[in-house]
Amino acid sequence: MQIGHIELFVTDTAQARQFYEDVLGLEVTAVQGNGQFIWLKLADTEILLRPGLESPFISAYDQATAGLVLYTDNIDQTARTLARRGLKFQVNDGDDDCLTFTDPDGHWFQLVNPEDH
Repeated sequence: MQIGHIELFVTDTAQARQFYEDVLGLEVTAVQGNGQFIWLKLADTEILLRPGLESPFISAYDQATAGLVLYTDNIDQTARTLARRGLKFQVNDGDDDCLTFTDPDGHWFQLVNPEDH
């Protein structure tokens, strides 16, 4: 087996698309259903943004039920680039080398250098 793609349920696909495309820098590869289904690509991973219900906001990474971990070989440079694009990092996950943030729907992410993780 292998993971085919990741589906994230969002309340506003246009807002989510803007975040993933303009802030995180993912490539939009397809748009389906009058803009309701947004296919994105990051390296070899595909993510589908699709309409869903609003989820309760989880205020800390370690209380979330799931998290997506993004790897970078230069965490400081990547963090500066993302911050310039408007990303607001949350508190770290107990380690200065594990930066956390959420998307507009409260999905949790962690930015790490895999060699330091």
